[in-house]
Amino acid sequence: MIYRVSPIRSERLAAALLLAAASTGLLLANSPLSAAAFAVRDVEFGPPGLTLSAADWISEGLLALFFFSAAIELKFELTRGELASPAKAMRPAVAAVFGVAAPALIYLAVAGRSGYAEGWPIPTATDIAFALGILSLFGRGLPSRIRAFLLALAILDDLIAITLIAAFFTRDLDVAALGGGALAVAGVAVVSRIRRRWAVPLVIVLALAAWWLVHASGVHSTIAGVAVGLALPGRLGMRVRHAIEPGINGVVLPLFALSAAMVAVPPVSPPELTAPFWAILVALPVGKMVGIGVGGWLGTALEQRRLRPQISPFALVTVGALGGIGFTVSLLMNELAFAGQEQVRSEGILAVLIGSGVSMIIASALVAALRRRMRASAPGASADGG
Repeated sequence: MIYRVSPIRSERLAAALLLAAASTGLLLANSPLSAAAFAVRDVEFGPPGLTLSAADWISEGLLALFFFSAAIELKFELTRGELASPAKAMRPAVAAVFGVAAPALIYLAVAGRSGYAEGWPIPTATDIAFALGILSLFGRGLPSRIRAFLLALAILDDLIAITLIAAFFTRDLDVAALGGGALAVAGVAVVSRIRRRWAVPLVIVLALAAWWLVHASGVHSTIAGVAVGLALPGRLGMRVRHAIEPGINGVVLPLFALSAAMVAVPPVSPPELTAPFWAILVALPVGKMVGIGVGGWLGTALEQRRLRPQISPFALVTVGALGGIGFTVSLLMNELAFAGQEQVRSEGILAVLIGSGVSMIIASALVAALRRRMRASAPGASADGG
């Protein structure tokens, strides 16, 4: 992933676009233009047999490209990057597991008996684009191993999120369609290794067929993006990812943020808000920071110290705060968990936005403080990792 960075590939710009899009969606939904905005979001279109609303095309179609890109990056990290060996993967893997478990447990402790226990996966996700954007914005000059740890952690976090989507949010499974999707993915894996001009359009057709069949099976369509991304050969996948990255940063993620954040603020007082709102609000910033901090410390204790420089407890807590920026995947989880429960879904969106916002503020302050500490302790900072 050694590529020249252009403005549209900038992590800071990607985070800024996401924030602007989410803010715009929330403002539109609570303005005099709300009726028109919701009408555009809910308009249905598509070929015969595949008519979806604009919001569904974004969350199941365009967002599959984001997961496709994330899967390519995951494959790179598993083969040549920060997760290429069990020793390298120990710290981020343990941190990712704890970073999922802690928010889930907090959610269940707050909302488990309220009748909305199915929302526990919502605060378990980390938004890669936002987290890396905040780190890039406030952490210039920090050791690259901190970014690498955050990236590996977030990728593993997304892998867990993908598994949760497939396991818990699949309804009325059509095994035949899912099998057809698997065959299409296998076709992508074979044809993408053939160096002929005709292979490129065939790979595209097979990828689209995989998406359509997975959608028809009842499994969320983003899983098809993951499968196709993992099926591509490493070098080809990275070239494709590099080509589509500006579109994902500049179009796909902002459109999803705009659509998902279009929720009318419920006219209720805080005591009237449902338990999922409070559970998500607490679990995202607190659960992630505690879970990743403790998991990262435990992973550091378990790994072979000679293999890599250490990361201090303060830096681990800082990364944990960054992990609390759930946003994109958390919003998707919320839509899936509370489908058909409009009021709870709306409150869940607000909770994700506020919880992620709180995490952004805390993380920004901690990243800036970590940067100051490491500057103050230089030149020894390069040896102790903060």
